[in-house]
Amino acid sequence: VQLVESGGGLVQPGESLRLSCTASGFTLNYHSVAWFRQAPGKEREGVSGIRNGDRRTVYADSVKGRFTISRDSAKNTMYLQMNSLKPEDTAVYYCATTSGNPIYQNILRPGSYTNWGQGTQVTVSS
Repeated sequence: VQLVESGGGLVQPGESLRLSCTASGFTLNYHSVAWFRQAPGKEREGVSGIRNGDRRTVYADSVKGRFTISRDSAKNTMYLQMNSLKPEDTAVYYCATTSGNPIYQNILRPGSYTNWGQGTQVTVSS
């Protein structure tokens, strides 16, 4: 079981990035999936998630309207499209999955997920 992220980088405020997370060893479409981020000195926080059972999608208030989570079953890959990036979005971004179906309140809790990618750095700076 492996998750490999890509797509991070350095961008200016207002620009966009798309993160990818490709799974191997299991079928991503049968899992609940989520993106998390962790800035220096801060706790890991949930950004967005899709619960497998009902495909319910959740976003953190800080990214609503700017970020979009999606997945491509044919490519066994999940994505995080990030638009209108802000300096406060700077962090290491992680993808995560679980074969379970977290209750709504737990979709963006790190403890709900068992498989994690290695992380990709996103830096938003002028």
